[in-house]
Amino acid sequence: MSKDPRKQVFIADYDPAWPRSFQQIAQQLRGLCGPLLQSVEHVGSTSVPDLAAKPIIDAMPGVRSLEDADACVPLLVAAGYRYIAKHEDVFPQRRLLALDTAPVCHLHMVVIGSSFWNEHLAFRDALRADPETKRRYAELKRRLALRFSHDRGSYTDAKGAFIRGVVERSRKP
Repeated sequence: MSKDPRKQVFIADYDPAWPRSFQQIAQQLRGLCGPLLQSVEHVGSTSVPDLAAKPIIDAMPGVRSLEDADACVPLLVAAGYRYIAKHEDVFPQRRLLALDTAPVCHLHMVVIGSSFWNEHLAFRDALRADPETKRRYAELKRRLALRFSHDRGSYTDAKGAFIRGVVERSRKP
């Protein structure tokens, strides 16, 4: 029985296909949204070489405004993405969409330069730059995936203090 990353939290060893999958997704996004997208960044654990991760590609399309993000949503829905508006209560600055077919993908569409944008890039870059931080994060994720295998929200919440600490350290000169 294969594990379904949409239904269960599990951590897979790094897959060198993840960056290629992201590139294909980014190319598709640019084709669908055109000039509304200013940038598409690969974020999340699949963006960090040799880091174990949930096998879900996290892409962060960057736009100039939330109005541009809102204009992209119907284009992405027409292409098969599922719009998940319920999370906007917690993150009103983000439009979240998911592609549930392989490769499973989450889009976090935000304004370039926003705190969401900057913090996600800072965390990714810190993991890429520091092997010890990357190792500690992988260990934490594996422990939490065992503990919260059927509770993605608790899994995500339990990583919060670690992530905030890394982002805070990245801000110090």
